[in-house]
Amino acid sequence: MKDLLYLKDDQIKEFIQLLYYAYRETFSDPREILSKKYFGPAHLRALNLIERNPGINLGELIFKLKITKQSLNRVLRDLIKSRMIKQVKNDNDTRKKNLFLDKEGKVFFEAVYNTQKKRIFNALKSSSSDSVIKFKDVLKKIIDGK
Repeated sequence: MKDLLYLKDDQIKEFIQLLYYAYRETFSDPREILSKKYFGPAHLRALNLIERNPGINLGELIFKLKITKQSLNRVLRDLIKSRMIKQVKNDNDTRKKNLFLDKEGKVFFEAVYNTQKKRIFNALKSSSSDSVIKFKDVLKKIIDGK
């Protein structure tokens, strides 16, 4: 624990590198499935957020992805054309459109998720519950910038 109190640049660089490798491996697992639809990481991030937040509107999706509307439109156009997602007009404000996974999108997302789930599940299963909780806390702090 004392080691952690005095993190040196090399230790932080190593941690960043490990995060990169973990991300790379986790998102390379479904690459073959994604490539069959000519989808990339941006499509996967959008599908993931729509699956986790059914009915999310475009503004919320842009905010969560931290991308421009122009970048999102290209991805959404591909997903709609491939029948992965559907847009439904908001009942309260017809200018807003809510996004949902379509039937084919749900099946596609499950296939992608299952390839990623194996790696994450095995890593979590072979770790102590304490380390899983602490790892999750550290990841949340990285995301929140704390």
